Amino acid sequence: MPLLYAQGARLARLAGQISHNHFTMSVLPQLARFRPRLFELHGYNQARLGQDVAAGVTVGIVALPLAMAFAIASGLSPQAGLWTAIIGGFVISALGGSSLQIGGPAGAFIVIVYGIVERYGVANLLISSLCAGLLLFLMGLFKLGNLVRYVPISIVIGFTNGIAVLVALSQVKELLGLQVGRVPADFFSQLQAISTHITGVNWYAVALGLVCTLGLWLWPRLFAGSSRFRRALLLSRLPGMDRALNSTARLPGAMVALVSLTLLSVFLQLPVDTIGSRFGSIPSGLPTFELPSFSWATVKQLLTPILTLALLGAIESLLCARVADSAASHMGGAAAQIPKHEPNQELMAQGLANMLLPFFGGMPATGTVARTMTNLKSGATSPIAGMVHALVVLAVVLLAAPLALHVPLAVLAGILLFVAWNMGEWREFARLRHFSNHYRTLLLGTFFLTVVLDITVALEVGLALSCVLFVRRMGTLFRVEETTPACTTETATPPTAERHLHFKLHGALFFGAVGKLDGLVQRAEQSPVPLHMTLDASQLIALDTSGLDALDHLLRAVCQKGGRLTLTGLAEQPRSLMVRAGFAEKLEMR
Repeated sequence: MPLLYAQGARLARLAGQISHNHFTMSVLPQLARFRPRLFELHGYNQARLGQDVAAGVTVGIVALPLAMAFAIASGLSPQAGLWTAIIGGFVISALGGSSLQIGGPAGAFIVIVYGIVERYGVANLLISSLCAGLLLFLMGLFKLGNLVRYVPISIVIGFTNGIAVLVALSQVKELLGLQVGRVPADFFSQLQAISTHITGVNWYAVALGLVCTLGLWLWPRLFAGSSRFRRALLLSRLPGMDRALNSTARLPGAMVALVSLTLLSVFLQLPVDTIGSRFGSIPSGLPTFELPSFSWATVKQLLTPILTLALLGAIESLLCARVADSAASHMGGAAAQIPKHEPNQELMAQGLANMLLPFFGGMPATGTVARTMTNLKSGATSPIAGMVHALVVLAVVLLAAPLALHVPLAVLAGILLFVAWNMGEWREFARLRHFSNHYRTLLLGTFFLTVVLDITVALEVGLALSCVLFVRRMGTLFRVEETTPACTTETATPPTAERHLHFKLHGALFFGAVGKLDGLVQRAEQSPVPLHMTLDASQLIALDTSGLDALDHLLRAVCQKGGRLTLTGLAEQPRSLMVRAGFAEKLEMR
């Protein structure tokens, strides 16, 4: 007995070791490795550091007005956007999986954040951002980064264009200088509020906003060497003007518009709303660390905003990283050698940034296409450029925050109108005639739902509709082709003779295509003689349990008439399912 107990204990320890090793091998490899791109800088030298610093300074100047504009449009104070650009931008670059990604407040979040603030308040926005950050980190940790690529491009385009329309609409109040107070979040309420106060238009604000938008549109065209605007102004004929124009072209248009129009407004003492008149002074010190109030009951109420922020943050950041990778590869030279982004690491960095920002009063952060592309075109080679961009914004806030008090809100509205125009892919509407009804339905449906109803509803309905249309499309691709020899069908057979029918299956026999076998079942049930039905399954690429049930129904119909059902040329997946379900024993398979 003691010997048996000892052997039993030994076997138990061995089983425990095997179980532990199996658990380690089966579970741990499913988790992504936390390896920021910053830790993988190979061959980094002083020349690359100089390029990254220069790019970071340029992007920091671009990010400054956008950060304030996005925060104000979201119903928050300007410093919320500034600290999001600083803290979120630094964390995303330092811990992310992309060499080029610039993180911070984004135009895509304006409508969502504004709606959360209006319905739940700023405190609950911080909780939503914190929980969304946790979800983003877990998505990256469990290697779900590649799943974002399965979102149809038609939904992404419709969703993005819808957000661009809402962003533009949200700036009409500031562009017109209307004294509306707080504008509702939904589309029709915004239109009603604007139309009610339309008589109070401030034409000074309109002029500043339109000049800002027009200037941002003309700026890159004015300084392009082959631009017709440049040729029309005959600037290139003046001595030394080409060199001056080329140097000026490096200045970010948004910063030039912000500074020049602010100075114009102060000099002329224009009666327009400014950051100072609306929000008071902007603190020039570091933000304080505060714990947001937290309860599980509150989290349950915020489930929809949390999921919306997490899903949109994942889509926006990974799409931005893919766009940057594609642009870098097309640029050639040193840019083409920059390694592609790692989606799971990028999601973990996005999650950590959004988990940290609520403690400093920040708003949700994600990857930003405009700033990322500016970073690439400015010569960035590593995440250090993104870290420098955050430090540049920090330096401006600490040294020049009081100057922001004089910035007219109409100028920020003009900047956001230009951002909204560039955000949308408007040419896709004109190209719809070249695509299928499936593509048109998804794009237009997501667009109108985003604008008219709600962003969350648009995502939910868009994804559900894409699944339904995909099932429908895959169902139409499955077909049953009769290959019965003509002599067999034309020759008269005795009343008791067995009749042979041959069919070939093409595509995937799944729950969306099982109706295609109803004709065979009907022929078997109505046949006056026994049928020997042969199905050539060499082109059957997949089979699910619903398809297997349909084949079983066909088998019963054939056998009731005393016939036989034979399947030939089965691929591995259909054959395996039939064997595991016991269906293979019921019929002939070759």
